[in-house]
Amino acid sequence: MSLKYLRYKQRAREKLRSEDGYALSVRRMIEPESVFGQIKNNRGSRRFLLRGLPKVSLEVGWISLAHNLLKKAAIDQKAEMVVQG
Repeated sequence: MSLKYLRYKQRAREKLRSEDGYALSVRRMIEPESVFGQIKNNRGSRRFLLRGLPKVSLEVGWISLAHNLLKKAAIDQKAEMVVQG
């Protein structure tokens, strides 16, 4: 291994062991899990309908897009209700 790689690795380790780095890493561990759970349970997407990596990648993109658009619509609707109420 190169010396430059070892320095980067040591610097990253120090950042992760800091208080802020630990809080960020814990948050990163939790965040994606809820998204996949919502997509599987709430959106009913448990299996890929297509076969092959390019098609599956496209399908994941569509599922993610739909999830994000529905999430944005819910946030906008909630904000509009606050303004009206």
